[in-house]
Amino acid sequence: MIILLNKSIFKKLIIFKILLILSFVPITLYGQEVEVTIKNIKNSKGQIVIGVFRDEPTYLKEDAFLTKKFVKQGIVNGEMKVRFTMEPGVYGLTLLDDENNSGLMEYNFIGIPKEGFGFSDYYHSGFTKPKFITFKFTLEKGQKKNITVKVRYI
Repeated sequence: MIILLNKSIFKKLIIFKILLILSFVPITLYGQEVEVTIKNIKNSKGQIVIGVFRDEPTYLKEDAFLTKKFVKQGIVNGEMKVRFTMEPGVYGLTLLDDENNSGLMEYNFIGIPKEGFGFSDYYHSGFTKPKFITFKFTLEKGQKKNITVKVRYI
């Protein structure tokens, strides 16, 4: 059985198919690649959680623009790499070595972190929260950004 379609319906069907195909193309193809080298990981338990922040106020509120979670795999000498894409802009990355997979930083009774943490291209040695300006970076259009995070455990 042959079904004949008029030109109008045929055109609409073609447009629908094109839009359907394009909807499966990941938006990440249009982003810039960010490669994060994570150093000083003490074990393979749990997951790595990276919070992406755009500015100081959202960082202080711990209201991440984007959260990425990665299974700890491929760790060699305490180091692993993760990759993801983002649009050009100014960002700062925070890292949690979430050993118990809770998705949250665990603290002891006096407020000291029980799990490892880190920041984009900045090793924090103090006991207060660092300022966003100390770990922010700019991701330019067409740029592949390499970032290093050294995990700190207290």
